Amino acid sequence: MEFAPQLYSAALRMTRNEADASDLVQETYLRAYRGYPNFTEGTNLRAWLYRILTNTYINIYRARQRRPIETDLADVEDLYMYRRLDTIESAAVSRSAEDQLIDMIADDDVKQALDDLPEAFRLPVLLADVEGFSYKEIAEMLDIPIGTVMSRLHRGRKAMQKALYDYAEARGFIGTASKPADTT
Repeated sequence: MEFAPQLYSAALRMTRNEADASDLVQETYLRAYRGYPNFTEGTNLRAWLYRILTNTYINIYRARQRRPIETDLADVEDLYMYRRLDTIESAAVSRSAEDQLIDMIADDDVKQALDDLPEAFRLPVLLADVEGFSYKEIAEMLDIPIGTVMSRLHRGRKAMQKALYDYAEARGFIGTASKPADTT
């Protein structure tokens, strides 16, 4: 259970929902418990758990893609009223310390750029740049070749770079002289 906070953090980034992240971590530990006889002693337990987490998320994501979106009108009305009554103070109290820290470190633009990445690029970027896994570990977790990991990381990072160019320029991270020339 020592990896539960790290797994929850990764699951929260994948699902973007606290309840789904908790369910994903619980399902990960259940599958790890059932599959423990397949675990090879002396290998990286953290990477093994992350692979289970990632595969479980991918399976759930694919299953949801096949199902139509269902909404109960009664729930929509209640949710709307709940949001209208919710105050900033109660929202801040109900958020975890990790969520508040992430909000202080990363701006909404950076988070939005990461969230806007296609799923195939977002997972490798999250696992490499946020969780710190090696290309080999990511390849094993996602069950894809290392070259594909490298390609998806490159494309995902380039997409984020493009999305964040104006953000970086406005905050003085880059100068206007480095802006690509207009060819029109």
